[in-house]
Amino acid sequence: MHRQDDSEQDQVGGGERPSLSVGPVSHHRDAPVSNTLYNPVSDLAARGHATAAAEPHQEPVTHSKINAARQGFKPLYTPEQRIRRDATKWTLVQGILAPIQFLIFLISLALVIRYLVTGDGFAVATTSVVIKTLVLYTIMITGAIWEREVFGCYLFAPAFFWEDVFSFLVLALHTAYLVMLFGGLGDPQQQMFVALAAYASYVINATQFILKLRAARLDERNKALAVSTSGSRV
Repeated sequence: MHRQDDSEQDQVGGGERPSLSVGPVSHHRDAPVSNTLYNPVSDLAARGHATAAAEPHQEPVTHSKINAARQGFKPLYTPEQRIRRDATKWTLVQGILAPIQFLIFLISLALVIRYLVTGDGFAVATTSVVIKTLVLYTIMITGAIWEREVFGCYLFAPAFFWEDVFSFLVLALHTAYLVMLFGGLGDPQQQMFVALAAYASYVINATQFILKLRAARLDERNKALAVSTSGSRV
């Protein structure tokens, strides 16, 4: 009602409506406007400064964690040994013989188990074990040459010390089978059980080498990542 009367008076008077007393209303609204708009902006600015101040300290922490992780694991190869490993032909020889030996192992294992279960195929099972043993001798000899080329000693290099120790157990069991076979010791089943024991030790030894080489690849990958990360900061 008051708003309508005022407008009628303005029309009757023909003059402009006098300015309303905006002052008190404006002062009354300043407080909530200032609190709801400007304070969050200042808070965000303060948070931005705090984050910017904290970011320079986060980089060294992350980098130190990477360095700590790298120092916690002793590299399998020194840079010089890695160069010799990549340069020698015996690395390729080992890379070829290892899967061939494993394939012969799988075939021979199936033949040995077949003989023990059915009693058939003794000759072919025996032949497969002899071939597997000969391949084992070959990979042991070439592996010793490889260690000499890379680490400077034919066997028991610190990087593969325990793998080499267990390899001699594998070699001894395979040799024991040949002694039993050609010496006529034990019956065919006993010979095949010795062959199975030799194969079990071979699996353990192969797992040792696989885990060690996998750790070496992870170490090289971490080094490459650390180099790329440090390069991106420059």
